[in-house]
Amino acid sequence: MLVTTTPTIEGGRITRYYGIVSGETIIGANVFRDFFASIRDVVGGRSGSYEEVLREAKDIALREMQEHARAMGANAVIVVDLDYETVGGSMLMVTACGTAVTVE
Repeated sequence: MLVTTTPTIEGGRITRYYGIVSGETIIGANVFRDFFASIRDVVGGRSGSYEEVLREAKDIALREMQEHARAMGANAVIVVDLDYETVGGSMLMVTACGTAVTVE
């Protein structure tokens, strides 16, 4: 399935719009990851463990959005937007939202 942030698909023609589709996930970080990330915050550097959690949450949200679009009969999702929010102390919510379409 084609997934894009653009409103059009170069070389393709949108023949049907199905509507808005979304996928959401809330994922937690564990105590050890929080502890080591706080140490990195003090000494500087990137937190690979948190980056991995972000990628995992994004992938889940995008996969759920695509499954929703497929169930509607779409073969592409356009104008995709990703939103990241924190929930509580160490929960991360990622939402993927876009418009399900058929492209020829």
